[in-house]
Amino acid sequence: QVQLVESGGGLVQPGGSLRLSCAASGFTFSNIIMRWYRQGPGKERELVAHISSTGRFTNYADSVKGRFTISRDNAKNTVYLQMNNLKSDDTAVYYCKAVFRTGYWGQGTQVTVSS
Repeated sequence: QVQLVESGGGLVQPGGSLRLSCAASGFTFSNIIMRWYRQGPGKERELVAHISSTGRFTNYADSVKGRFTISRDNAKNTVYLQMNNLKSDDTAVYYCKAVFRTGYWGQGTQVTVSS
């Protein structure tokens, strides 16, 4: 069955960095578009970043452009989100999503940006 397991979240000070990982299994990862979403406290879930199946094309929410980088390693069935210059507004649970059929979600990983 399809499984997505996020990791790499934690507590970081403003201006710091984290790299999230999402390990995928149960489908042909290299054929599938992947996305990162986040849901902050009291907020709706929002799309953060998108990457094509080959990794050639990426898109970002305006709020993270220039600070976050999405990438993937199709040999490892893993998608990453490198987050730099983190701000308190980036505090959220971060989810990866495999974009096929009705979509598949991971369980999420908490990122807290606080001094």
